[in-house]
Amino acid sequence: MESLIQENISLQTLNTFGIAAKARHFVDITKREQLLQIFNEGYFKQEFLVLGGGSNILFTQDYMGLLIKINLKGVRSTIQQKYAFVTAQGGEVWNDLVWYCIDHQYPGLENMALIPGTVGASPVQNIGAYGTELMHVFYSCLAFDTITGQFVTFYEEDCGFSYRESIFKSKYKNRYIITEVTYKLDLQASINTSYGAIEHELQHRQILNPTIKDVAEVVAHIRVEKLPDPSTVGNAGSFFKNPIVSKSTLERLVAEHPDIVHYKLDEETYKLAAGWLIEQCGWKGKKQGRAGVWHNQALVLINADHASGQEIYDLSSTILNDVSSKFEIQLEREVNIF
Repeated sequence: MESLIQENISLQTLNTFGIAAKARHFVDITKREQLLQIFNEGYFKQEFLVLGGGSNILFTQDYMGLLIKINLKGVRSTIQQKYAFVTAQGGEVWNDLVWYCIDHQYPGLENMALIPGTVGASPVQNIGAYGTELMHVFYSCLAFDTITGQFVTFYEEDCGFSYRESIFKSKYKNRYIITEVTYKLDLQASINTSYGAIEHELQHRQILNPTIKDVAEVVAHIRVEKLPDPSTVGNAGSFFKNPIVSKSTLERLVAEHPDIVHYKLDEETYKLAAGWLIEQCGWKGKKQGRAGVWHNQALVLINADHASGQEIYDLSSTILNDVSSKFEIQLEREVNIF
């Protein structure tokens, strides 16, 4: 059987930062059985990395292992009582899936319109936006076990979801490759317009009874206003996680910074806006060498002028230090660093 592996492949068009790195070995997966083929050839015994849309990754150097591009395609759905079960292959573009659901009148994903990346990455990151998180609509996923060579099904209760976290990022990091995901969407779900600027934009458009399509279009508009287009300005969306703090920590911060942006999660925990923290440190719209911070959203780091991955990483380190010094808060990078 002919090997699927390619050598010394440029990754510049495969990561949204546009970093000019190379992969020593590369494989494009278009059929599930190809994973078993490279397993049998022993490639999973060496270092490997799974790449979806390349929208949550920063290469600071060439990748010397096997880079696996998941290019599995296809979406199907069934209705069972009041739920739509939508199954998408791991290589599907996330925003295409959102619009598939909108076109079929399946509510639940509209607040996550225009999030970059692929379906296969959605459970890994437990992606979310504007008051909606993947774990609230996730039903199951099929994943390839790179240790045993078997396909395994994970259900919602198996995945250890929390804010931007899952077992695929912690306990099982670099073990499973997600090949398809099934979402359970409540056909009677109410529309959520309470988070962020959605309600304001709907009022501006004089939309009193919004549909899921209206919400998705507004969310997309807000994201485009705030975020640069990766095809013209290299970026990976939000570079940092919004920190979660205790009630006592929030009280300290509010005493020192009365206008600090925060959201209540429960009686004891609150989410802070990392973009606000970074902006207060003076970084919004600023550059450090050839890397910079987007002028409309301080959460977003950009490749301003053919920067290296190391330059972008160094900028992120400077920002982490500044936020820590000013607020005594340790931000975490959301982007994976290689």
